Amino acid sequence: MGIAISQSLSSWRIVDLEQDPNWIFTIEDKGRAQLARTVRAAFDPERPLFDYRREDFDLGPAWDIIAPAVWQAHHGRGLALVRGLPRDDLSEEEFKLLNWAIGLYVGVARPQGKASQYISPVRDVGVNYRAASGRGYSSNAKLDFHVDGADLTTLACYNTAKAGGQSMISSSITARDVLMAERPDLAEIAHRDFYFSRQNEETEDEGPFYVQPLFDYADGRIFGKWNRNRVQSAQRFDEVPRLTDKQLEAMAMMDEILQRPENMFTMYLAPGDLQILNNYTTLHSRTEYEDFENSEEKRLLFRLWLAPPDSVQLPESWWDFYRATAPGTVRGGIRGHCHDNECRAFEGRQAVDLGMTLAG
Repeated sequence: MGIAISQSLSSWRIVDLEQDPNWIFTIEDKGRAQLARTVRAAFDPERPLFDYRREDFDLGPAWDIIAPAVWQAHHGRGLALVRGLPRDDLSEEEFKLLNWAIGLYVGVARPQGKASQYISPVRDVGVNYRAASGRGYSSNAKLDFHVDGADLTTLACYNTAKAGGQSMISSSITARDVLMAERPDLAEIAHRDFYFSRQNEETEDEGPFYVQPLFDYADGRIFGKWNRNRVQSAQRFDEVPRLTDKQLEAMAMMDEILQRPENMFTMYLAPGDLQILNNYTTLHSRTEYEDFENSEEKRLLFRLWLAPPDSVQLPESWWDFYRATAPGTVRGGIRGHCHDNECRAFEGRQAVDLGMTLAG
């Protein structure tokens, strides 16, 4: 099942994160004040996000904190936490722009769904997570462990829930190690194809489902993929083979390993926290939550999916979803139903700014 280079940092258990907290970063008062000033100076409620460029924002000393956090998530542990974004100094829309500005420095933002949105407010709008078109970020439900659809995910907290909404993260590299050690027969199954639903968000040149193993290799690296909800949802298509008993057993084993107390790290994001995740080496989830009645207090986070310029080679099995596997390409995302010339123009400008290549 392949030979992997050392991924010791991304193969972690809770004790590793607790004993070596170099994945946690804090923006000090000077940096926080500079972020607030640059966002307030640039903010124009009538200006589309696509019209902003990196040069519109001077991130100042905060960027010296955020940049190594991005590196840690991308090439180190697979996760990072940045504390101290100026949440109290910015309105909801200004805070959204701050996250967009950080994204302009990190990589090319990728669309995230049917509406081809490039930044998603993570809030409960009553969506049924288990429906054929359900998406977890629009519900208050407990989520299955999953990866998002881009190299990196950033999630910035504006408001917390009244109760619940705890973030859960596990290393997919560790999960594979455990699976191979305890059930090599199921590990073999996990390295074979599974079918994932596109949740009715496919474009005209995509099918309603795609095929990908849960683990694969490229350039000696291990890549993990999992999303029980989308695998189960794909079973509604006649063309998709029925899940075998062995596949179902492998799925159950994966979920059990990911939730073991020694493997699953939990945290509550506080207002002003920025979580950064690598979608090849970590899997994440969230507990169910109860929200406030007052709309201004309701749980709200802003999510970006990003393709960074220093990305690595992907397995060829990831092409159908990512639409490119070569390093340094603008790849990933869910193009959805509204991916138009304005979207492509934005992606082209950002690719030039960051020295990246546009996929096909």
